[in-house]
Amino acid sequence: MANPALAKTRRFDTVAVMFSLFASKRVTEALAELGGITLLAREAVLSLLKGRASWRDLLYQIYFIGVKSQSVVLITGAFTGMVLAAQTYIQFHKVKMDTATLAVVGVSMCSELGPVLTALMVAGCVGAAMAAEIGTMRVTEQIDALRALATHPVDYLVVPRLIAAHIALPLLTVEAIFIGILGGYFVSVNLLDIEPTYLLANMLKYTHQADLVIGLIKAFIYGGVIALIGCYKGMTCRLGAEGVGQATTEAVVYASITILIANFFLTLVMSKLVGML
Repeated sequence: MANPALAKTRRFDTVAVMFSLFASKRVTEALAELGGITLLAREAVLSLLKGRASWRDLLYQIYFIGVKSQSVVLITGAFTGMVLAAQTYIQFHKVKMDTATLAVVGVSMCSELGPVLTALMVAGCVGAAMAAEIGTMRVTEQIDALRALATHPVDYLVVPRLIAAHIALPLLTVEAIFIGILGGYFVSVNLLDIEPTYLLANMLKYTHQADLVIGLIKAFIYGGVIALIGCYKGMTCRLGAEGVGQATTEAVVYASITILIANFFLTLVMSKLVGML
């Protein structure tokens, strides 16, 4: 007669082994993809330094990443600033600090919400498009055709997108910051009846140049993250329509998660650096 306790222990051990194998497999896959993205970044930097990059596509990529993403970035920035002003006022009004509302909006939009939300919106729009476009080229063997024509895919496909993302993200972030502060000012003055003179004075007093610089540095880094992950997922996608769809989804998810994780560490590091100056 079987021992129930022994059978239960064996089932538990089997589940534990299966879970450990699954976890180790996922960790191995994540580390392999991280290594692949690192190698892709290395090839892109070497291509740029050696002057092998294709510059013909750069202007179009700046237009595609910057101009075509403006609408979603501006809407996101405007309503983020407006809702942040409303929520801040609700709390500050309890302690009679109404005129400090726009200062919170300015600091938050410059150093945190502006670059992060802009990067997330661009990752959803442009990161997915990069992965889908390059993935389709891989499935239809156009990347192999580039190699047959003695054109390195990194020079022709990755570097222009990487440079364009580095250029466009800080510019889009500046737009999001400006429209967010403007939206917060509109809500504060016209809907919440806060005195505009003191409102602007407090914002200018407590919002420093360092806040804007931190936001622009973050946006520059996030641009590289979006471009590298999107291009890597497109160039390594599985064949077939399902592979392209999966690569597109993974590009958006991985880029968004990387941006959020990187934002935490960048905030800690740059806050320490600003405090040392």
